[in-house]
Amino acid sequence: MINLLFFARLRDDLDCQQESLALPEEVTNVGQLRDLLCQRGDKWQQALNMPGLFVAVNQEVCDWNAELSGGEEVAFFPPVTGG
Repeated sequence: MINLLFFARLRDDLDCQQESLALPEEVTNVGQLRDLLCQRGDKWQQALNMPGLFVAVNQEVCDWNAELSGGEEVAFFPPVTGG
């Protein structure tokens, strides 16, 4: 199982803040996890493919090639804006 967290605009767009997911055997990195989640439909595809999307595994920002083995916390963040 992995714990998924969605923050800010993603939480609102997906109507989901947190969920646990059994990690399929064929999903071995964060990019594959994103692809799996995008199969849920259009709103998931749009939200998880937005430019500048950040991902963190166990509270460390990483790239889409970061490996997963199960038991991780994976958090998705929209791009940060400031003013």
